[in-house]
Amino acid sequence: MRVNVAVKADPVMTHEGGRAAQITDIQALRRAVLSHFLWENEFYEDGQEIGQRIADLSQKVSADVLAELAMEARHNMHLRHVPLYLTALLAIRPDTKGTSLVSETIQSVCERADEMGEFLAIYQRTAKLPTLKRYSHQVRKGLARAFHNFNGYDLSKYNRDASVKLRDVLFLSHAKPTSEHEVQVWQALVDGTLASADTWEVALSGGADKRETFERLIREGKLGYLALLRNLRNMEQSGVEFGLVRDAILTRKGARRVLPFRYVAAARAAPVFEPALDQALVATIAEMPSLTGRTVVMVDVSGSMDERLSAKSDISRKDAAATLASMINAEQLRVFSFADRVMEIPPRRGMAGVDAICQSQSGGTRLFDAVAWINANVPHDRLIVITDEQAFPGSGARFGYWIRGTVDRMPEPICERAYVINVASAKNGVGYGKYVHLDGFSEQVLRWIVEYEASF
Repeated sequence: MRVNVAVKADPVMTHEGGRAAQITDIQALRRAVLSHFLWENEFYEDGQEIGQRIADLSQKVSADVLAELAMEARHNMHLRHVPLYLTALLAIRPDTKGTSLVSETIQSVCERADEMGEFLAIYQRTAKLPTLKRYSHQVRKGLARAFHNFNGYDLSKYNRDASVKLRDVLFLSHAKPTSEHEVQVWQALVDGTLASADTWEVALSGGADKRETFERLIREGKLGYLALLRNLRNMEQSGVEFGLVRDAILTRKGARRVLPFRYVAAARAAPVFEPALDQALVATIAEMPSLTGRTVVMVDVSGSMDERLSAKSDISRKDAAATLASMINAEQLRVFSFADRVMEIPPRRGMAGVDAICQSQSGGTRLFDAVAWINANVPHDRLIVITDEQAFPGSGARFGYWIRGTVDRMPEPICERAYVINVASAKNGVGYGKYVHLDGFSEQVLRWIVEYEASF
C-alpha cells in the first residue's frame, strides 16, 4: 500500500451543484458580509449559520482588514448591523488589546446615536459577557469618543426603551463632557428630562394629527429621506398634500444614504407616487458615471433570487439586482435576464427597467450556459453579471443555442473587463478567477467599476 500519494481535494460546489471557485479567507468574509442583513435567513442558508461563518472568518484575517471591512460596510454599503457585529468581533480579538484600532472603529461605525447601544448589545452577545460591566478599555474609549458625535436632538431622537439604553452607554463608557452644553444635555439624558425630538414617531404617539404632522415636518425639513420613502402609504392614506410629498421626493434631500432598491419598495407601497419616485431614481442614475464601449449586463432572475432581503422586507434579491442593472450608464448597453434561458431586455432606466427584468422569466439558475451563450453570440467589451452566484451544472446545449460540449463551470470571459456582482451571502460562489468580484447591492459597486477602469 502506497502512502506517499497526491491527495486531490473534492471540488467546491454551489448549493445547486455547479462548480464553485476556491477563494481566500478575505474574499469569503467579504461575500458573507457585504450582501447580508445580520442573522437574516437567506434562500439556501440560515442566518445564524452565516453569522457564525462571519465570526469564524473574522479570526482568520488581520485586524486591520476586519476594521476596514466594518467601515466599508457602514459608510459605502450603508449596512447597519453587520458593521457593528464586525466591530464586536474585532474587539474580542487578543491582538487588538492595547491598540486604538477598536476605539477608532467604534467611533467610525456608530453613525447614529442608537447604534452605540446596539453595538453594546451585540458585543455582550458576541463576547458572551454575563454583564456589560466586564468589557474592554478600548470599547469604553470608543463609545466615549462616539458619544461626542451626537447633539441633544440626536440623543433625544434615539433615546428608546431598548435593552441597552443611551443612558446605560453614557454610564458604561464614562464619557466626559467637553462643554457646558454637553453637561446640560447629558444630565438631562440621565435624569430623563431630555426634550422629546420633533419626529413623526413622537408626534403620532402623542396623538397628533397624522396629516398635519407629516405636512409640517416636510415643510420644516425635519423628515429624513428614508423616513419619507417608508411612510408614503401613510401619507397617501391620511390625505397629505400630494404636491408637497411629490416635491420632497424629487428634492432628494438626504438620498445619498438610501439604497437604490428603496425606491422600488416605496413605489410598490404607494403606487400613486411612482412617477415621482421614478423621476428621483432616474435623476440618481443621471449622476452615475458612464461606461465606455459595449457593455452587456446579465441579471439572475432564477427562483432563489426571489428570496426577500429580510424577514420584514417585501423586496427580493431580484429587485435589488434589477435596480442595480437599471442604474448602469453605458455608451452601448444590452441587458439580458437569465434563468432556464437567456432573454434580452430593453435597456430601460429606472422603474421601467426594474419591471422589465423582474417580469421577464423565472426558473433554475443556468448561469454557466447563459454566460457561454453570451460569449458565443453577443459581442461585448465589458460583461457585468448580477447574481447570487448559485448555479446548476451546465448542459452545453441547454438553450438550444449550439453551445458545444458541457459547460461544467463558469466560462472564462472573452473580454478583459468582466465583473460578477454578488447580491447574496452563500458560502460558495462562482464569480472569481478572471472575473473581478464585487459584493453588495449599493450603487457604490457600480461607481467602483468606473474608478477601477480609470486606473488602467
